[in-house]
Amino acid sequence: MFIKNYLVAFIVFLLIDMTWLVLIANNFYSKHIGFLMKTNVNWVAATIFYLIFIAGVVIFVINPALVKGSWSHALIFGAMFGLVTYATYDLTNLATIKDWPLIITIVDLIWGTVLTASVSIITYFIINI
Repeated sequence: MFIKNYLVAFIVFLLIDMTWLVLIANNFYSKHIGFLMKTNVNWVAATIFYLIFIAGVVIFVINPALVKGSWSHALIFGAMFGLVTYATYDLTNLATIKDWPLIITIVDLIWGTVLTASVSIITYFIINI
């Protein structure tokens, strides 16, 4: 069950997050933190993040929602998991990196919340079809 749920969540996450990063947010991040951005993405680090993050979403959000039979659990706890995890990164950056833009933190917190809630509830419904 874990592997199936993981694969569904992973595909849903990639589709949504890549759409955000490539089509919507690329210029936004370049404008605000371009001075910090690498010219080439470290795909190993990015892949490790995705693998760990999706495992967390499945373990802490999707599987409990499926056991409870509750789409609202997937939605609410997905939103909270996204907020907490993205806040860990962005608020740490805001606290420790010189000239880290507040707008990046705000947008990322909103995005992490929406993204993870969306992945959680979409995955929940796909698995329950």
